Amino acid sequence: MKLSVVIPVYNEINTIAAIIQRVGAVPIEKEIIVVDDCSSDGTRTELERISSRDPGLRVIYQERNQGKGAALREGFRHVTGDIVILQDADLEYYPEEYPKLIEPIVKGRADVVYGSRFLGTHRVFMFSHYLGNKILNLIANILYNCIFTDMETCYKAFRADILKSIRLRSNSFGFEPEFTAQVMKRGYKVYEVPISYDGRSYTEGKKITWRDGFIAIYWLVRCRFEPVDIGKETLLRMETVRRYNDRIYERIRPFLGGRILEVGAGIGNITRRLLDRECVIASDVSEDHLNMIRKRLVESDRLRIVVFDLNSCDSSRFRGEKLDTVLCLNVLEHVENDSAALRCFFEIIEPGGRLILLSPACKVLYSNMDAGLDHCRRYSRGELVRKIQDAGFTLELVRFFNLLGAVGWFVNGKILRRKMLPRNQMKLFDLLMPLLKLEDHIRIPFGLSLLAVAKKER
Repeated sequence: MKLSVVIPVYNEINTIAAIIQRVGAVPIEKEIIVVDDCSSDGTRTELERISSRDPGLRVIYQERNQGKGAALREGFRHVTGDIVILQDADLEYYPEEYPKLIEPIVKGRADVVYGSRFLGTHRVFMFSHYLGNKILNLIANILYNCIFTDMETCYKAFRADILKSIRLRSNSFGFEPEFTAQVMKRGYKVYEVPISYDGRSYTEGKKITWRDGFIAIYWLVRCRFEPVDIGKETLLRMETVRRYNDRIYERIRPFLGGRILEVGAGIGNITRRLLDRECVIASDVSEDHLNMIRKRLVESDRLRIVVFDLNSCDSSRFRGEKLDTVLCLNVLEHVENDSAALRCFFEIIEPGGRLILLSPACKVLYSNMDAGLDHCRRYSRGELVRKIQDAGFTLELVRFFNLLGAVGWFVNGKILRRKMLPRNQMKLFDLLMPLLKLEDHIRIPFGLSLLAVAKKER
């Protein structure tokens, strides 16, 4: 794997040449990207001298001083490697330890690795900084339910493709807590490894101050209470309503066959309940979602995880799989040409097999929450029945599902105009799951969703 080392620099004339030399000496295929944040002490002149002798060194010059976070974001724009490592321009950290940092990523165990100064060999120095770090670690661990020992460390290594899925905004030292918050909220697998650390004093050039501690707290709190993105955040919240997921599985289990294509598996909330089947192909249009499934479930002959886009449905790729079930839960509403997707399902399923659909119901419920989830529509019962039959299926079952959820969706989406269901409401809803079992004994007139089961007769 190719390594991209990003080095933000501001007024480091005394150490910049030494750190570039030490990074270059690490025996790993790499690129070095230096971003000078408008230094005023001669660092720019030194960088020009070094880069003139080393054409492989990439140096970017900022026109004005913007801060560490802004410099890093500019550096990330030029990354071409598979793994990114952050490197300060001073001599506090040891590039010789890169192999230790990237090992969990190379072996596929981690997406992100933090080098912890407090687990490894370190200079005994500056209790005030030690105490500040401990306080920030405690706040991060409480807010994100984790066990960091050194959230503020410079040494962070991560898969380069992670940069495509996170949005970084802090221009200052707030980068560290913001990056940490974004990584934890997205469910990436994070490891810590011990590193060596030779901390320096303010007279030696250290720049971070006690004010930056308050900036760190601001970003930790801000990121904790804003959604990652509505779709991803909804999937993560849906993971917590286990009784509801169990209830969905109970309703579809009698119709499941042995060889299943799950379309729009998300982050695997239902997939994990299907693992007793002969073959499960979990598919989704989002690589980010599929990577989360791969972290949680082990691929095998029984479980395969693949990219599949219903908007350009290619049924031929599943030829020979002998699939007897297509499971499509809360996905069809995202597809612009849903009729074509249903015909694609018909071609995929073997004769005698079934299509199991769960789709948003009641057009009157369409609200900001649907728009935020990129729903093209909600279905009336008649519309869904007609489209399923037009695709060639014989309908076995169609009924409304989740009357209680429909009430909550109407109140939050139509009256309160929210874009997401509140987390606390979802937890309360999960506690009320026994009430949903009453729907087995009565035919409800409307619901949040429509459950349909259709058979391919020929």
